[in-house]
Amino acid sequence: MPTSPGDPSVLSDPVAQRLLTSQAPARLAYTGLDNSPRAIPIWFHWDGRQLVLGTQPWAAKVKALRANPAVALTIDSNEFPYEVLLVRGTAEVEAVDDVCPEYAAAAERYFGPEGGAAWVAQLRGQPMARIRVTPAWAKVLDFQTRFPSAFSS
Repeated sequence: MPTSPGDPSVLSDPVAQRLLTSQAPARLAYTGLDNSPRAIPIWFHWDGRQLVLGTQPWAAKVKALRANPAVALTIDSNEFPYEVLLVRGTAEVEAVDDVCPEYAAAAERYFGPEGGAAWVAQLRGQPMARIRVTPAWAKVLDFQTRFPSAFSS
């Protein structure tokens, strides 16, 4: 059954699930403290309900997200036909005393079990900011049956 445009239930779609478990980084879009737009690549972990990101607590994005938590994320493939997951939501920032488990899981996904563990080991004992994004809107493009609206007549 088709979902309405922007319905977050599309996150259970096979294309969305493939992208949420891929090694592609998310592109996080947010508004900087100077009110200019920002888009950065960032690792993520999908926990089945939220996209969870980890970063240094002093990162510029942390201050900006605390001031304006509205975000958009894009995860996409690099091969044609392109697959794209677009997500909009609200970010919640939490300070943690050590590497958050979601960041460790992302490191393992990107580097493999051994490489991920080695990466995380060098960060142990350092504070981190956990950013949780709860999707309020989502859309999948697969360039086969679902195209950007500019392609529709």
